[in-house]
Parts: sequence; structure tokens; C-alpha cells
Amino acid sequence: MNDRVIQGIGFAAVAVFVLSYQIKSNRKLFLLQLIGSALFCLQFYLLDAKSGCLSLAVNMLRNALMMKYRDWNWVRQKWCPAVIAGLFAAVLLLTWNGPVSLLAFAASVSSTFAYWSDSPRKIRMVNLVCASPCWLVYDVIVHSLGGILSESITIISILVSFFRFGWNGLEKDKG
Repeated sequence: MNDRVIQGIGFAAVAVFVLSYQIKSNRKLFLLQLIGSALFCLQFYLLDAKSGCLSLAVNMLRNALMMKYRDWNWVRQKWCPAVIAGLFAAVLLLTWNGPVSLLAFAASVSSTFAYWSDSPRKIRMVNLVCASPCWLVYDVIVHSLGGILSESITIISILVSFFRFGWNGLEKDKG
């Protein structure tokens, strides 16, 4: 497949991820991130970046579950993020390609436990200090131009959301 098309898929995902942090509702944030993850999952598959591809596939499952956080009691159980983290560990072992594989693992596991906090502020903080920086380095290594742009913009977008909603305004999900 043409490299421009592969990179274009990543750029399409950029718009989805930028929008996700400008929405106050966790449920809508997770839906948009599921869509963005699907696009990046396809791009990583086409770039032969297996750790990122399969980690994003598990992220999609995680985000789908998080959309039902308030509806399904079992999703709120403490064991649920541990099971998801176990899936990420399995992906890490199955796709090991050296230390680069640890980046996708660290990004995915850290954000998973933050998502189960049900705190918009904690979710954004973990993404700001761990998940996005790990994905950014991963994207540089696998040559995902859209990923590099997305994580750079995501970091800025998270900072804007703190300014826009205020530190205290992001403590509890309002919808």
C-alpha cells in the first residue's frame, strides 16, 4: 500500500483524538478514542508495528467497556482493569520486538488504570505524563507521522482542557 495512504490514515485519527479531549463527558471521550484507536490500529498494522497494533486493539475493547462503565456493574469491579492489563501483558509477550514494545505496554496499562478511576482529571494527567509521551516515542520509532502529530497535539489539548474546564472542574464526570 502507498505510504501516503498509510500516513493519511494516521492523520485522520489525529482529528478524532484532538476532539476527544475537548469533550467533558468520559463516555463520549471513550467513544472518540475508540474510533481514533481503530484508525491507528489499522495504520500500525500497515506499518508492521505489531505491538502498537495489538495494544490498540485491546485499547478498543477497553474503551468499549468504559463506555458502559455506568451501565454494567461488572465493568466497575476492581478486577476488570487487571484483566485488561493481563491482555496487554500477553500482547507484549506475543509481539516482543525489543524495548520499543514496552512503550505501547506502558502507555496502555497506565491509561487503563487511570480510566477506571472515573476521574476526568486523573485520566488526563496519566495521559499527559505517561501514556502520550510513551506513544509519542513509539510513533517516532515506527515512523507514524500521524501518531507523532496526534500525541503532540494531544498533550497540548489536555493542557487546554485543564485551562478550559479548570482543575476542579475535571474532578468528576458530569455526563
